[in-house]
Amino acid sequence: MSSEILIETKNLVKEFKIRTHLGKRESSIRAVDNVSITIARGENLALVGESGSGKSTLGRLTLGLIKPTSGTVYYKGKDIWKMSKEDFKEFRKNAQIIHQDPYSSVNPVKTIFYTLSSPLLQHKIARNKREAYEMVSELLRRVGLEPPSDFMNRYPSRMSGGQLQRIAIARAISLKPKYIVADEAVSMLDASLRLEIIDLLLDLQKEYGMSYLFITHDLGITRYFIFKGGGKIAVMYLGSLVEYGEGEEVIRNAYHPYTRILVEASPIPDPKLARSRGLPPLRSLDIPSLTNIPSGCKFSSRCPYAQEICEKEIPKLRKVNDRYVACHFAEKFVKSRY
Repeated sequence: MSSEILIETKNLVKEFKIRTHLGKRESSIRAVDNVSITIARGENLALVGESGSGKSTLGRLTLGLIKPTSGTVYYKGKDIWKMSKEDFKEFRKNAQIIHQDPYSSVNPVKTIFYTLSSPLLQHKIARNKREAYEMVSELLRRVGLEPPSDFMNRYPSRMSGGQLQRIAIARAISLKPKYIVADEAVSMLDASLRLEIIDLLLDLQKEYGMSYLFITHDLGITRYFIFKGGGKIAVMYLGSLVEYGEGEEVIRNAYHPYTRILVEASPIPDPKLARSRGLPPLRSLDIPSLTNIPSGCKFSSRCPYAQEICEKEIPKLRKVNDRYVACHFAEKFVKSRY
């Protein structure tokens, strides 16, 4: 793996304006709150957290699909929002996304050939439709849809969810990008298909050398992705990073209470180990609204270990041994295993 930093964010913030009380009053929510991450060339970063934690917003910020309120997104050391028009076009070619819903991410009135050939023709990778046909055929073979002739003239309505997600992957790799955001890319698939798609993504990574930002709420899927492909894990809660480090170590011994809760909620095949790793119950099952964030630590209203300082002082994301953790009592969990 190269040590070249491909994607980097520094103190990234994204706020959205919302209207309340029948649209008479305007306020804002902070979907991404001071997030700094790095992804090296050929590296994986799994971004984990509950729905509404800001994962997808962070993914779209790194792709340049939305502009940050403050902070910076770098691609190969260049601020993407200060790039020339040509440089930004090249960046967008090299930064692609695989959406969560395969049915809504593919145009329902266009054939599969049209869907896959359009970017090839637009970026002049294919000079004509004949070349495009050959390239699309190879893409279909690469994602396991054979024979290609059976799929070329199909419409999305004649394909299963698993087949459509393979089409979405084929489209994402068609321009041979260096960076792909896989945004809940397997969450809408049957359980039997999820591991197949992850295996396909990792096989393609070995072939093309791209980097992944793998977004998911499922730590079981994260465990499989990281154990097979390697990489780091970043855990988000209400727009902030709470733990960030090497994936296998984070899963084996989480330092932040929220990460520990996520690990505990993930099923494991050993019932004895599952029973022995129990943590105190959450103080509350309700996730706070982004319009009413708790003071101090954002997790304090739910954390079973919260103390007075947690409700008053915001914990900084700080280095603790081999990773970064935003918890006043992170050292307490360093040697505490399940």
